[in-house]
Amino acid sequence: MDGRGLDLGGGSSNGYSARPISVQTYRDACARLTGQIFGDGSLYAFGPDTKAPPPLGETFAWGIYAGETLIGWSFSHQKDEHTVYMADTGILPEHQGRGLYTRLLPQMLDTFQTAGYTLVQSHHRATNNAVIIPKLRAGFLIQGLNLYEGGLNVALTLGLNDTYRGAMHVRSGFQAASGEVARRLGLPSTLQPKSPVPESVPLPGGQGDDTDLGGGYVLRRVAYETYYDIYTQLEAAVYSSVSLNWSTPPHLEPPAYPRYTWLIGFENEVVGWHYSRQWDARTAYMVNTALLPAHRGRGLYSRVLPPVLAALEAEGYDLVRSHHHATNNAVLVPKLRAGFRLQGIQVDDHGVMAVLMLSFGTLYRDYMDVRSGLKQPVGEVARALGLETP
Repeated sequence: MDGRGLDLGGGSSNGYSARPISVQTYRDACARLTGQIFGDGSLYAFGPDTKAPPPLGETFAWGIYAGETLIGWSFSHQKDEHTVYMADTGILPEHQGRGLYTRLLPQMLDTFQTAGYTLVQSHHRATNNAVIIPKLRAGFLIQGLNLYEGGLNVALTLGLNDTYRGAMHVRSGFQAASGEVARRLGLPSTLQPKSPVPESVPLPGGQGDDTDLGGGYVLRRVAYETYYDIYTQLEAAVYSSVSLNWSTPPHLEPPAYPRYTWLIGFENEVVGWHYSRQWDARTAYMVNTALLPAHRGRGLYSRVLPPVLAALEAEGYDLVRSHHHATNNAVLVPKLRAGFRLQGIQVDDHGVMAVLMLSFGTLYRDYMDVRSGLKQPVGEVARALGLETP
């Protein structure tokens, strides 16, 4: 982006644009508009400043305009010798939901890379999917959660080179270390084994009518035993992640719980599956979804989610929980777009996992926003938390 700014769409005269602005202009806009943009959030009120702020280093400030009217901003500054920190982006509510942030983001990232940075970091309220989704689609990876004066934040980092991104996949257990990534991590290089080409598995009969997923694909409800038999046949062709290899089998049998299983079919062959089970009295757990490599990148996961979620809701669940490698954006993005919210990071047998939760009702959804600090408690959620204003 040069000094003339960037066209963000909507026509030349009254459309949207982004232009470089001074830090003072950015601060003046914050003072004037912050209440309108972030007024519903919950932020701890510190007392008077006792220390001068540290120097910012290199700064990057852009104003977002509708015609000639400033309606938002984005401000970033140098954090260290490798990192630029995207500190603050705000757009007036009446101009949100129009893709402005998504169109501005690539231009900012190009500017940071040209300036010589290796990493781009940002923090966002953990339930603010409107910002988290475009960040993940741009290649940012979830790197943690922290509880701070504004609530619960998710930390995101973008590596402006492939090596750092690869290192994060190794850290999460999503991929094995190899080549330059392994060298930089001080790990032995392991060639990623090629997934075996599976023999075709005929699509067995199901329970009830199929769901048409479009493009010749169907979703078919089946018995758990049918699913599990096919899962064991095709598992090696689907997964390339690095899980803990226990030296002994489990000593206990798994607890009994209701299970819900589907197969994904194409031309009368199995190309994927989904397995969910009960987690607790209110919650279903989406255990496992997989597609054979040749059928990925076609939007199938996004098309499988609605009928599976509808079936779980019909079973009486209030919530749906799932876990995914924290760097597996190909799954995290469609889950967040479907309404799931990030609720945690955990380490288990499979690696560093992001915990997601979907609420079918508004109460728990509002509760998550209150806990993250994104919204103030009002109405039903305020009553449920005992925080009603007298």
